[in-house]
Amino acid sequence: MFVSPSRLKELGILGMNSRNIDYIGKHNDRSKYPLVDNKLETKRIAIENNIKVPKLLGSIDFVAETDKFQELIEGVDGFVIKPAQGSGGKGILVITSIKEGRFYKPNGKEVTTIDVKRHISNILSGLYSLGGKNDVAMVENLIAFNPVFDQFSFEGVPDVRVIVYRGYPALAMMRLSTSNSDGKANLHQGAVGAGIDILTGKSVGAVQFNRTIHKHPDTQAVLSELQVPYWDDILHLSACCYDMTGLGYLGADVVLDLNEGPMILELNARPGLAIQIANQMGSKIRFDKIDAVCGQHNGPKERVEAIHELFG
Repeated sequence: MFVSPSRLKELGILGMNSRNIDYIGKHNDRSKYPLVDNKLETKRIAIENNIKVPKLLGSIDFVAETDKFQELIEGVDGFVIKPAQGSGGKGILVITSIKEGRFYKPNGKEVTTIDVKRHISNILSGLYSLGGKNDVAMVENLIAFNPVFDQFSFEGVPDVRVIVYRGYPALAMMRLSTSNSDGKANLHQGAVGAGIDILTGKSVGAVQFNRTIHKHPDTQAVLSELQVPYWDDILHLSACCYDMTGLGYLGADVVLDLNEGPMILELNARPGLAIQIANQMGSKIRFDKIDAVCGQHNGPKERVEAIHELFG
């Protein structure tokens, strides 16, 4: 169905050009991009700011060190290998179980030691990194899946994407893995994006491949029944990322660990626009309200409290 540009403007829909010029270009100092483009750097500054992140088991910098991964994973039940400068969920290998020296992905498929070493080599060569430059392979502890999401995510740990504008949480969605996405919470690979009410943590709608859906395609769970626990903690954690990075237009990806609670998975200085479809709401409606009060609140706590008045 065709929608006129004037109608899109009326609905507050943010397009790619406006996002790039009016929000990313205006509020994100390029000198601060390395803080979020490099996941190792993000993890470093998060720890310095007492913000929880998944445990780093170690990193591999050179092809000659690929055997090192076996030392790093000693004693763990599962692990994740990802490129430090990857984007769009590319290059992430998730191993959920290790049995007799054999590795298994969320779908039960076996991955050999040779496969893991080849994957690490591909990461180091820049196959998945921004700009194709040489990269570093990060080895992280596996997130402990919270059973509250059992019916809402298929063979993978879901995460919450919060758009933080000028320090205020503005829009949120939960990304739920599917068989299409190979257990990864990545919309481009087929994960479900469930719009989340920024005030309550309750689902308001869902999309897959930019089409509205009502049930999870694999589990058939009714997506409108999704309620994210620890919601206030997630909002506060996301708001803190503004103070940590200084980026005024930011995507904070939060994962809910069974034992550790909410943790920052990664940050994005160029978050996508599909969150508007999932929430059936234009971003600009929220951003305009934040612009009107920005500077009146001190610190993450006050900014999170302010959204209840702004968006209530």
